[in-house]
Parts: sequence; C-alpha cells; structure tokens
Amino acid sequence: MEWRKCYLDVILVPLVFLTSIGYHFWLWHKVRTQPHTTIIGINASGRRNWVNAMMKDNDKKNILAVQSLRNTIMGATLMATTSILLCSGLAAVISSTYSVKKPLNDAVYGAHGEFMVALKYVTLLTIFLFSFFCHSLSIRFINQVNILINTPQDPMSLVTPQYIKEILEKGFILNTVGNRLFYAGLPLLLWIFGPVLVFLCSLTMVPVLYNLDFVFTSGKGKVDANEINRDFV
Repeated sequence: MEWRKCYLDVILVPLVFLTSIGYHFWLWHKVRTQPHTTIIGINASGRRNWVNAMMKDNDKKNILAVQSLRNTIMGATLMATTSILLCSGLAAVISSTYSVKKPLNDAVYGAHGEFMVALKYVTLLTIFLFSFFCHSLSIRFINQVNILINTPQDPMSLVTPQYIKEILEKGFILNTVGNRLFYAGLPLLLWIFGPVLVFLCSLTMVPVLYNLDFVFTSGKGKVDANEINRDFV
C-alpha cells in the first residue's frame, strides 16, 4: 500500500536529478572541449579581454570598470537574497503547526508521509543554501577584483592582469554554479504538490537551458578555441 503512494516519487524525482546532472556534465564537457560553441566559453574569453582593456587604459576607464563590476555584484546579491528568503520560507513551513501543513499535504498527488515531506523540505533547503553560499563567495571574489583592477601597474607588483583574470573567473564560475543550483531548485519547489509537476517542469527547463547555453552560428565570428581553452585550464 505504501509503494502505491510513493512509486511516482521514487521513479520521477531521481529521473529529474539524473537528467539535470547529466545535462550539466555534458555542458561542462563542451565548455572544456568546444568552448566556442557555448555562451560560457565565449563570455570567459570576453571577460579576459575586458580586463586587459580596462587595465591598459585604467586612467580613462577606471569608473567604467567599477560600474560594470558593481552591476555584477548587484545581480549576485539579488540571487543570494532570493535564495536565503526561500530558505526562510521553507524553514517557516517546516516548523509550522499541523493545521498549516495539512492543506498542502491534501493537495499532493503522490507520497505525503512524514518521511517524504521531511525529505522534500530538506532537499529544497540544501539546494537553496548551497546556491546562497556560491553567490556569497562570488560577491567576495568580484569585490576583490573591484579594488585590484584599479591598482597602479608596477613591474614588481604581485597584482598582475593574469591574477585579476583568475579571480574574476572564480567569481563568475561561482555565480554560474549558484544560478544553476537555483534553477534546479525551482522545479523541485513543485515537489511539494507531487512528483508529476516536477518531472514536467524539468522536461521543459532542459531545452530552455540548452538554447540559452549554446551558440548556433554558421561559422562567422567564432572565437579561437585554443584561446578559450586556456581560460579553463
């Protein structure tokens, strides 16, 4: 009898996790081997060129550099705030009384025993907490770049353009990871109401991410793959 209630959760939800993990492993492989076909690889090359341009003519472009980095920090701050607010809301639901959670449980199509409800909320809390953690680290690294990019160039200085590029890439990689965790958590929010909605939402999200992550060109304007490969070594 218990299996009849939870078989959808046992089958569909792990399938959603495997689909998302498999897509991102494949995306990581493409970024490493064919970066010129992905938005992530092309953007990484563009950021390295941007750092060179900002530091080469720092006297004229220092304000532009600070404003650009500030906009990135604001975006990461927004995502971090949203993630921690979702965590707070989930924690409030977990600690609520039975009368508050009963309408949610009655609307569930699938298992809604005590163990399954706890598993749902703990999974969501873990994902959004890791998303908050990644965005917080991203803000830390980009804040460092915000200061170091205006450092006067000196032959004996340890703050070189290459060092700043590496810190900036760490910040953007963490920002990307935090965003992907957030995107993975959104379909799982529907798990509160049953696994079928999670599965359908995940099937919709993967094609959307694919169209956002890859560049489809006819051969014009492609970035040199060897140059971008150096960004991820």
